[in-house]
Amino acid sequence: MSAPSDPPSGSEADAAPAPPSDAPPASEHDAPHASAASPRDALVDALRDALGPEAVATDPEVLASCAHDLTGRWHGAPRCLLRPRSTAQVARAVAACAAHGVPVVAQGGNTGLVGGQIPTAGEACLSLARLDDLEPVDVAAGEVVVGAGAVLSQVQQHVRRSGLDVPVDHGGRWGATIGGMVATNAGGARAVRHGLMRAHVRGLEAVLADGRVLRRLAGLRKDNTGYDLVGLLAGSEGTLGVITRVRLGLVPWQPRRLVALVGLPDLDAALALLAALRARAPELLEAADFLHREGLALVRDHHGLPAPLAGDWPVLAVVELAGPDDRADALASALEHALTAAGADPEAVAVADAPAQREALWTHRDGLNEAIAARGVPVKLDVSVPPGALASVPAAVADAVAAVDPAATTLTFGHLGDGNVHVNVLSDHADEAALTAAVLELVLARGGSVAAEHGVGVAKRGWVARARDPVEVDALRALKAALDPHGVLAPGRLVP
Repeated sequence: MSAPSDPPSGSEADAAPAPPSDAPPASEHDAPHASAASPRDALVDALRDALGPEAVATDPEVLASCAHDLTGRWHGAPRCLLRPRSTAQVARAVAACAAHGVPVVAQGGNTGLVGGQIPTAGEACLSLARLDDLEPVDVAAGEVVVGAGAVLSQVQQHVRRSGLDVPVDHGGRWGATIGGMVATNAGGARAVRHGLMRAHVRGLEAVLADGRVLRRLAGLRKDNTGYDLVGLLAGSEGTLGVITRVRLGLVPWQPRRLVALVGLPDLDAALALLAALRARAPELLEAADFLHREGLALVRDHHGLPAPLAGDWPVLAVVELAGPDDRADALASALEHALTAAGADPEAVAVADAPAQREALWTHRDGLNEAIAARGVPVKLDVSVPPGALASVPAAVADAVAAVDPAATTLTFGHLGDGNVHVNVLSDHADEAALTAAVLELVLARGGSVAAEHGVGVAKRGWVARARDPVEVDALRALKAALDPHGVLAPGRLVP
């Protein structure tokens, strides 16, 4: 873990050098000009003076580590890689970049799927990995303060020792950082029970575009003294501030868990199973995901897994129930009644309550992204639709993709409880723009969202103006212009 962040100065925003008055103007949408690094790069010299030589890297082999994403879709050429150890160092780094007219892209665990964390145009890459402090758990309040670079799985282990848990979980838990999850308002399988990340952020600390530090870490449940700046920064994808610390609301850890993998004839049957679980035991329902047999075959092939069920089922549902130790019988009973109510075939159900077996069942769903990536560079589209439209969307998406590229392979999976569908298209000659347009137009026509839980990033920036009302778009631009008038933070992302 890194050393604790430097202590607050006593004010909510610490002063730092602003961009010089003679700096070239930039619109709220355009990044400041960044010239190529030279042997005597004035910015790099200033950053090394501010952070120490060990925190500033320019070696091409080191820069390569932050210049591409997991999917292989996004590649960049960062000016330098910054690895600060405290909020104060982040502030000095941002202030130096602002003074030299060089934009900054913050990067956490580099697990994002929409390119927002990749420096694509000579920006400085600001890694938050070393801001990984885990402060003592406040059991009475049900909260913990952690550094933005703390990895989700580490935070889970930390708080579970106190009988609590992080409400949001997903398959990228071994690499995704809390700061990145807040910045993108991440979701996951537990959203059916706990919602998205923003709902659990009780406070945060962030560095603004001029290097000042905004601190709202008190965690008061009732504080009506102005705009909700914490909620505004959550989901802002680094365009309004660089999040450095987070006060996270926790939920009780439920030690008794039951996971079922269920073979079903279609998505309507999967939704019927979800409805039965909600009716029988809403307080026990932890997750409800789906995938299709094509996805199951891909995961089995990639991971070398045996067939989990007898028969060839078009749709697979993965559901998890969770509760205290004394609710074991209630979990089993709720699952049994829900399966019966949904008309599930008893021979098409695999159930596990031991940790290793539960994880094995979840692998059929969580292992999909890795299995897809092993087949090629996918066009990935994270969308959501109203629950009532969910059952028809996968087939409609496949038809829309086939109309653009008949040879493409379309794989869909997602979350039953909130209408979230992850679309993955594999094609040897993909026209990404045409495929994206076909899918997203279909989603918008059904009243859905072009970005559900992975953010907008670079990939979907052009679609924000289509997805939001013009007045909302003007408000987004006004907020960006007010907090980052020189376009220092994450230019070319999120804001159209």
